[in-house]
This record gives sequence, structure tokens and C-alpha cells, in this order.
Amino acid sequence: MSRAALASGTTWSRPTRYHLLEMLRGARPNVAHFHNTFPLISPSAYSACREVRVPVVQTLHNYRLLCPAATFFRDGHVCEECLGKTLPWPGVMHGCYRGSRSQTAVVAAMLTTHRCLQTWKKQVDMYIALTEFSRRKFIEGGIPSDKIVFKPNFVHPDPGATESKGRYALFVGRLSREKGLLTLLRAWQYLKKIPLKIAGDGPLMGEVQGFVRKQKLSNVELLGWCTREEVLRLMKGALFLVFPSEWYEGFALTIVEAFACGVPVIASRMGAMAEIVEDDRTGLHFTPEDPED
Repeated sequence: MSRAALASGTTWSRPTRYHLLEMLRGARPNVAHFHNTFPLISPSAYSACREVRVPVVQTLHNYRLLCPAATFFRDGHVCEECLGKTLPWPGVMHGCYRGSRSQTAVVAAMLTTHRCLQTWKKQVDMYIALTEFSRRKFIEGGIPSDKIVFKPNFVHPDPGATESKGRYALFVGRLSREKGLLTLLRAWQYLKKIPLKIAGDGPLMGEVQGFVRKQKLSNVELLGWCTREEVLRLMKGALFLVFPSEWYEGFALTIVEAFACGVPVIASRMGAMAEIVEDDRTGLHFTPEDPED
């Protein structure tokens, strides 16, 4: 597929609409539940459902409808410059999608077109937000309040609560800038008596390895990518989970898995984390980007 065709298809994919119409007419479903239409499916899928009178439900896993990057995160900090703007021009200027102005312009064109067409308001019957924080943010961004409900994620099957008191702190997640790894490691310069296990991989792995080596953090163990079974085993041996994310997050299953294992969570006091983790009850809050706190 050419770049021009991909850009056009992101806004309106004719092949998607055609093939989906065939499926809908054959299966005659009661409802169509979308988790993501970006970039290849496109909002043309909603139009196909509307044509055959199939109600549309969309789960909001990220902030794509409000932010070209889908994260409200830029240059190491929360950014809401595009929130509420019909044309998310700041995102284009900063190249927020994949660090590219041209690719961000494609996303911005899709968002602008469908805001003008009122696709998000007229062609989706109900949205599911994963947290009340997310629900409020989407309402602020223009989604009608009567079209968006809150339904949290959950863990199944129940892993069962640990009987261990725990021996170490645990981080589980992607090793990337927005996850707060560097804040976590700087905090561990003060907490050298508490072992820390880091389970995950990602673009920041080299920088994390270098920091641990340079600062001689012998109490920090990098485990790399782990299976879900390995993660649950690690959680059941943990004193607490640390969740230092520096963006709003969607609904982190890692936190719910920790709760299911009976393990408290120390989390950033922002976005979804501040809502899911109850301070001084199911864990503790700390100031984002502040290793001393």
C-alpha cells in the first residue's frame, strides 16, 4: 500500500467498509464492539454498521480521539495542548505521532475530518471508558456525557492472594520514557537496602542498564520480558508493586493483578493511578517525577 493510500485509508477505508458490510449482512449481529479502528480499519466501519442498523460500542483504551499521540504525553511530561481543538495543530507541529510531522498530519486530518462530520457523536451509540478519570477527560474533549459509561478492567482467572509478606519491590511494564523508569531508579539511589526487581523490556532497556551499572545499584535486578505466569509468581513474592508512570495511563492490568495477589501498590498521584490506587488503603501515592517523594 502506498503512503498516499494509507493516509487516505486512515480517514476512510473503502475496502474495510465493503468487507464489513458483507460480514454484517451475513452474521446479522446484535451489536458491533470496537476496540481500535486506527489506522487500517478507519471510522468507515461505523458507517457500515449504521447502514445495516447494528448498534456500535467503542471501548476507549487510549486517548486517540483527543490526542494524535493517544497518550497526552510529550517531551517527558503530560501535554493537553490538543484537547478540545477541532484541528490538533500543536500535535502536528511537535510531530507527536512517531516523531514525524507528516505522519502526525495524517492522524490530525483523520481526527479533524470526523470531528467536523460529528462521527464520534452520531455514529457511535455508546463508549466504554475504563476509569472515571478517562470518562471525564473524554467528556471534556467533546464526547456527550450520556454516551459514555465507566467499566473497569478485571483479572480472570483470580490468581489468589499471597500468604507471603514479600521480600522485594517490583516493577512490571514496558521500559519506556512515559513509564517513569528513570524516576524509579533515582529513587532507588535512596533505597539501597530494599531489593528491586524490574520485569519488562522496551526502548529504554539500554539506558536503564547503563544507569544501574554507573550508579552501582547492586540491589536492582533486570529480569527482561516475563510471561504472565512468571509475573504473577513475582508479584506473590513482592513486598509491593511500584507504578511510577508519568502519563495518565488507561487502566493498567498490572495494578489489578497486584491487588488480586494481595500486594499493595505505590503509584504516581495522577490520572488513572490516583483513582485505582486508594492512598493509605490499597497502596500509597507519590508526586510524579519526584524520586525523593
